[in-house]
Amino acid sequence: MQLDLPDGAFGAYIFDCDGTIADTMPLHFRAWTKAMGEFGGTFPEELFYQWGGKPTDVIIAQLNAKFGTKLDVVDTVRTKEKYYLAMIPEVLPIVPVLQIARQMHGVIPMAIASGGMHELVDATLQALGIKDLFDAIVCAEDYEHGKPAPDPFLEAARRLGVEPGACLVFEDSPTGVAAAKAAEMAWVFVPSAPIPTTPH
Repeated sequence: MQLDLPDGAFGAYIFDCDGTIADTMPLHFRAWTKAMGEFGGTFPEELFYQWGGKPTDVIIAQLNAKFGTKLDVVDTVRTKEKYYLAMIPEVLPIVPVLQIARQMHGVIPMAIASGGMHELVDATLQALGIKDLFDAIVCAEDYEHGKPAPDPFLEAARRLGVEPGACLVFEDSPTGVAAAKAAEMAWVFVPSAPIPTTPH
C-alpha cells in the first residue's frame, strides 16, 4: 500500500481507527454477521463498507429503516460488540499507516477519531500496543453527531489545540472522508476496503 500524503506541513494528524490504523473491518463484519444471524437482521458486506465510521446504534437504526427489520438497538449493539471483543486477539495493524504514526509521534500532536465506542477502540489500540502514541482518543461517547458530520474530527482538533484547517485526517471510508471534508480538513484515503477514491 502506497499512501499519497499531500504537500505541506500539518499541525496535527488525526486517524480513524477501524480499517485505517487497525485492520479490524473483517473482524467487525464477522461480528455483525453473527449478530444478524442471532437476531434475524441483514447487513450486506458492500453496505457494511459504505457505512464504515458510523456509530453502531446509528447503523442498527438505518438497517431497520432500510430492510424493514425491528432489531433492538441495545441488544444488537451489546451482542455485536461482544463478538468483536472476543476476536480482539486477531487484530493486526495496517502497517503503512502505523509507520507514519510512529514516525510522527512526539513531532506533532496526534489523535484517534472513531465512530466506535471507547471500550472497543481502547481495546483495539491496547491489543496493538499503540494507545500511547496518541494525545487524544475521541469516540462515539465524546460528540453529538457521528460521521459524516464533522463532530469527531472537530472534537479531536479541539483536544489537540490545533485549528481544524491545520489537521490531516487518515480515513478508509466514504463516510469518514465526508466528515473530514465537512471539518474542512485535508485527508488521505487508506485503501483497506475496495472503495475507489482519490487522496486530497
